[in-house]
Amino acid sequence: MAVSKKTKRSVSTGIATIQATFNNTIISIADQNGEVLVQGSPAVVGFKGARRSSAFAATKAASDAAERAIKKYGIREVKVIVSGPGAGRNAAVKGLDSAGLKITTLIDKTPIPHNGCRPRKSPRK
Repeated sequence: MAVSKKTKRSVSTGIATIQATFNNTIISIADQNGEVLVQGSPAVVGFKGARRSSAFAATKAASDAAERAIKKYGIREVKVIVSGPGAGRNAAVKGLDSAGLKITTLIDKTPIPHNGCRPRKSPRK
C-alpha cells in the first residue's frame, strides 16, 4: 500500500468566517472553494469558562488562526464574513488585521428576524 505524500498547497486569498456568540467566538479560514484550512477559538489559545466570551480572547484566537494560515498556506488577503451578536465581533476582525492579513471585504451575515416567530402568551394578572 503506497502512502501518498500530501503536497503543500499555496493559497493567496481566502475567506475568514467569524461566528460570535455570547459564549464563544469561532474563527475559520477557508480557501476560495470553501474548504476549511485553519480553525481557531479562544479555547484553543487557552481561555476557559466565562473568559472565552471576552473581546480580548477573540482577538488572540483570530490572530493565532491567522498566523497559522499564513505560516502553513501563505495566505495574504481574506474576505471576512461576520455573523452573530457576540462581544468578539470587531475584536476578531482586528486580530486578523494585526496578524498581517489584508482584509479586502467585510460582510455582516447576522441573522435578523423580519418579525419572525410569534411571542409567547403573556401571563394573566
